[in-house]
Amino acid sequence: QLQLKESGGGLVQPGGSLRLSCAVSDFTLDYYAIHWFRQAPGKEREGVSCISVSDVSTYYGDSVKGRFTISRDNAKNTVYLQMNSLKPEDTAIYYCASDQHYYCSSAPPFQWGQGTEVTVSA
Repeated sequence: QLQLKESGGGLVQPGGSLRLSCAVSDFTLDYYAIHWFRQAPGKEREGVSCISVSDVSTYYGDSVKGRFTISRDNAKNTVYLQMNSLKPEDTAIYYCASDQHYYCSSAPPFQWGQGTEVTVSA
């Protein structure tokens, strides 16, 4: 069964950096695009970034463009989210999820990780 597991969250000061990892088991990253979403307390879930199979295309939400970078290492079955210049408004639980397609689509992801918490605070 496909499983996704996030790691790398934590407490960081404004302006700092974190790298989140999404380890995927039981399938290869050759088949599905992978998304990062986040949800802050009291707010709706927000799409943060997405990377298609073979890195053909990437997507970033407007609030993170220029600060976050998504990448994948197929040999390690892992997708990364490098987050730089972090702001307090980036505080949220970050989830990775598998798209239904090899490209980044708007279809509901069919598998989610359990999330990793990111707190940006002085």
